Amino acid sequence: MSEGDNREGQTTKRRGKKAPGAEMSFLEHLEELRWHIIRSVSFIIVFAVVAFIMKDFIFDTIIFKPKTPEFWTNRMMAKLGELVGADGLNINQNPLKLIALKMSDQFMLHFMVAIVVGLIVASPFIFYEIWRFIKPALYDKEKKHASGAVFYTTLLFLLGVMFGYFLIVPLSIDFLTTYSVSAEVENQINMRSYISTVTSITFASGIIFLLPIFSFFLSKVGILTPQFMRTYRKHSYVLMLLLAAIITPPDVFSQIMVAIPLVFLYEISIFISQSVVKKREKEML
Repeated sequence: MSEGDNREGQTTKRRGKKAPGAEMSFLEHLEELRWHIIRSVSFIIVFAVVAFIMKDFIFDTIIFKPKTPEFWTNRMMAKLGELVGADGLNINQNPLKLIALKMSDQFMLHFMVAIVVGLIVASPFIFYEIWRFIKPALYDKEKKHASGAVFYTTLLFLLGVMFGYFLIVPLSIDFLTTYSVSAEVENQINMRSYISTVTSITFASGIIFLLPIFSFFLSKVGILTPQFMRTYRKHSYVLMLLLAAIITPPDVFSQIMVAIPLVFLYEISIFISQSVVKKREKEML
């Protein structure tokens, strides 16, 4: 090694930088992961603070809107019901009052909703940080195939959030708030229960729409195969129909509206898994 190279190595070491091509130790990986987590949490906190400040818009225009007749989905369903002569599609047409059972409920729910909104809005930045962390571990060919991972992951997640908010949430609110076991029981909906239902359905829908992404990575590491998904296709369809039947009004049309996107996502996941497996088999030849 020349004196110049030795001096450059010492300089690199002094600055705390890794030499090109050098592998990171376990502790260095943890340090790198820590900074990715810190940046992700910082984005969530920033957007959560903004959401906390914009209280009127977040609650009146977003959280509480699906329970009103003026909500876009409720108006469209009412028009569709009028067109096809199905009264069951007229959802959330009656006023729904919410109650708070504890003095701290409204403040704590305000805080919780701000965190959830911050998490959803910050999702593109979180996915980007995840991608930055796993990217160095990929081969050049894998990086090329996964170059649009952040964009497609963000797109699918936000589509899932919109699907849950505009379709599943109003259908669930109508079904759960009008269901009755006896005329002797009056529904008095707790604000905490309502908000938990809206936020959990919305966030869960975003996660469900990531099924093609999960399919890609699980197939990449050999855990998931298209044969497995085809074998249990009928079982998956039954589960999707059961889920649709639970969260929708008791009519076939609404159940189909919810089940079709889920079935489509499952079929797309099979196609993605098959493509990944074929590429891996070609590389092994």
